[in-house]
Amino acid sequence: MHADTEKFSTKEDIFAKYSVPKAIATLAIPTIISQLINLIYNMVDTIYIGMTGDAYKTAAVTLVFTIFIMTISFANLFGIGGGSLIARLIGANKQADAKRVCAFSFYAALGSALLYSLLIAVFMNPILTVLGASDYTMTFAKQYVWVVVVLGNVPVIVSMTCAHLMRNAGYAKQASIGLSGGGILNIILDPLFMFVLLPKGMEVLGAAIATLLSNIISFIYMIYIIHTLTNFAPLSLNWQDAKSINKQEIKGVFNVGVPSGVLTGLFDVANIFLNALMSGHGDLQLAAIGIVMKAERLPNAINVGICQGMLPLVAYNYTAHNWDRMNKIISTVRRYGLIIAGLSLIMFQFFSHSIVHVFLSTEGATREEAIATIAYAAVFLQIRSMASIPQFLNYHTSFCLQAVGDGRDTFIHAVARELVFFIPFMFILNNFFGAKGLAAALPISECWGAVFVLFLLHGWKKRNIIGKDTGE
Repeated sequence: MHADTEKFSTKEDIFAKYSVPKAIATLAIPTIISQLINLIYNMVDTIYIGMTGDAYKTAAVTLVFTIFIMTISFANLFGIGGGSLIARLIGANKQADAKRVCAFSFYAALGSALLYSLLIAVFMNPILTVLGASDYTMTFAKQYVWVVVVLGNVPVIVSMTCAHLMRNAGYAKQASIGLSGGGILNIILDPLFMFVLLPKGMEVLGAAIATLLSNIISFIYMIYIIHTLTNFAPLSLNWQDAKSINKQEIKGVFNVGVPSGVLTGLFDVANIFLNALMSGHGDLQLAAIGIVMKAERLPNAINVGICQGMLPLVAYNYTAHNWDRMNKIISTVRRYGLIIAGLSLIMFQFFSHSIVHVFLSTEGATREEAIATIAYAAVFLQIRSMASIPQFLNYHTSFCLQAVGDGRDTFIHAVARELVFFIPFMFILNNFFGAKGLAAALPISECWGAVFVLFLLHGWKKRNIIGKDTGE
């Protein structure tokens, strides 16, 4: 066996030969670590800005978060779409085809990042107005958008896309180092730019600059690693590989990538409605829901990391027709995720006030507003945390559908989850119960979404797996 081929064959052992718990741990633990570190650095921005005691700066960052989330939809479009196909091609022993898919996904992500930056730059003012920016928050929001989104889209989208592609080829550790390294660097640079290098009052701009520099370093690392792996892994940044991709492979990328991107995009759209409706109750309530959305991401980051680690394992074994192993992976990850979701529910119910207090100081100039914001946030967190278990079931089942290339059901679920359940419930419950009702829309809609997607997965299994030597 050629040495380069032998190097990659050891990666295939993860998919096909490792015990199920060991295989999940090998791909999921590095992914979870990178998810948590990047979550921490996103939280650090909010925490450091909250140290100013200015609730309006916190509200501004909340507004920008919805714009930033849209960048993830582009990364998912080409990262998860391309990555899922790469894992299935590896399972079918088509490494050369996987290289073409990798290169195409890279350049497509780069192009979409440039286009998104241009659109945000041109339409920034109306977008922020629609999102609910007030006279008190507009200046801070624009500072953050210009630096993190307009200037920072390319490194963010491309880095995340590369991480998905590497993870699905079995290189989760390298992907984790790239994303985690950027997160750690951001944590270090934040206080330097916010409180040392820039004058007082420019904390939001300082946090944005620190984030941009960190993402650029991560971007450079990702490109370097894929370049070094390309000789012996089904990964490539070669422009000729990208140009040689065929229509069927492009269709395979978009078949999973579009629903995954739409899911994230619709999540962002739903948050736009959430922020707009919550801003109608006041800037303090808007700041509060922004804090809650940061706090509740801890268990979500862990569970998304587990599911992202699961995806290539399911995709590979599906293509390799190893139904029994595929189902064991699915059921094991489901059990792990439900335990994490249950523990997070308990934590948020009993320690909500202490958790949200971390994100906003009560010692600043707007002390009374900060105290009120914390009170709102504690209540919102207790309500929204009741979505923990059904929310994981939505994540888990959707990733299973993406892994097997079922773009149709993934798309149906994405649309139903956000447009049929979440957004309508927001309007209905806000109308009858105000801000608390708006918070309650999440757990109610996630329950409906979980039931619906489990029905979709059962239908897919009946059409494709049951009766074909399945062991579940």
